[in-house]
Amino acid sequence: MIVERIWTGNAYRNYNYLIACPESGEALAIDPLDHEKCLNAARVKGWQITQILNTHEHHDHTGGNAAVVAATGAKVIAHYNAGSRIAGVDRGVKAGDVIKVGKTVELECLDTPGHTMCHICLRSHTETPALFSGDTLFNAGAGNCHNGGNAEDLYATFVDQLARLPEDTLVYPGHDYIENNLRFTLAREPDNAAAEALLPEVAGQDPATGRVTTLREEKRINTFLRLSSPSVIAALRGAFPDLPDKPDPKTVFVKLRELRNKW
Repeated sequence: MIVERIWTGNAYRNYNYLIACPESGEALAIDPLDHEKCLNAARVKGWQITQILNTHEHHDHTGGNAAVVAATGAKVIAHYNAGSRIAGVDRGVKAGDVIKVGKTVELECLDTPGHTMCHICLRSHTETPALFSGDTLFNAGAGNCHNGGNAEDLYATFVDQLARLPEDTLVYPGHDYIENNLRFTLAREPDNAAAEALLPEVAGQDPATGRVTTLREEKRINTFLRLSSPSVIAALRGAFPDLPDKPDPKTVFVKLRELRNKW
């Protein structure tokens, strides 16, 4: 499996991805908003985009579909309930469905509600596992729930699915927010040494060549995966004085998401 990460350079700081089979040259485009960059990258590599996967229905993830389909004839894949929100869906997928790319690539669909209720993440079962997480899990952060989402469902996705993936899983999100997310982590957990050490490395980095985190790193630097941290809970009580002495993880997650909405 070959992963080509494409930095759009737009105001929303989107990442697009091409996932290619090294034997056949067939490729899957994930959320190809910047269709020109995606098509050009495939052309330079000698790949043929045969499928598009939209992680969810927001326009900054689906806006390039029509142009890519027109240029390549690619089939559009999305969550099985997203057909009314995404034009021209050819295949609706559920949890456990597999997307095959060429001869060698297989990607498992995870049904990951929270940012929206029709969100798909893709998991590779390669020697080095990878997660294409859309707007669910960001590097050092979590997706918002403003436009059709639900924070409690996002919590369940994090705890019941994402946190249980292999710790060497590479995390490929839909946006580059890592610097601001690390600053939020340190605001909520000032003694987080891992986040403090990483921040200077990513501050001002070129997102086109920026580092990719693993799930193991995320569990050290991502506040939304550190729900039992005494420091996180203590700081949270400063913002929410009525917080119970021993708040349950869901409450911590939802309160953190509330604070991040205003960050």
